[in-house]
Amino acid sequence: MSSANINVRTEAELKTQAQRIFESIGLDLSTAVNLFLKQTVRANNLPFVVGTEYKAENIAQKREAQYGVWKGKYSLPENFDEPLDDFKEYM
Repeated sequence: MSSANINVRTEAELKTQAQRIFESIGLDLSTAVNLFLKQTVRANNLPFVVGTEYKAENIAQKREAQYGVWKGKYSLPENFDEPLDDFKEYM
């Protein structure tokens, strides 16, 4: 697999805060960005809900429409580790 560079400009403090969070879960910034990109491709959309209405029922409806299955307000996918399979090579 060939690699490509991506240059992104962001606020220094935002980058620092994000890096701290990623490090706390065992990721570096590059791996976290790759995770975001792969999940975007997998979902063929952003891998999270974007909008101004964050009521639980609205989020559930949007996720059901986007992913086809949503079992409830706090449920997990049936195979929670499946999305991580793409990132084993990075970890």
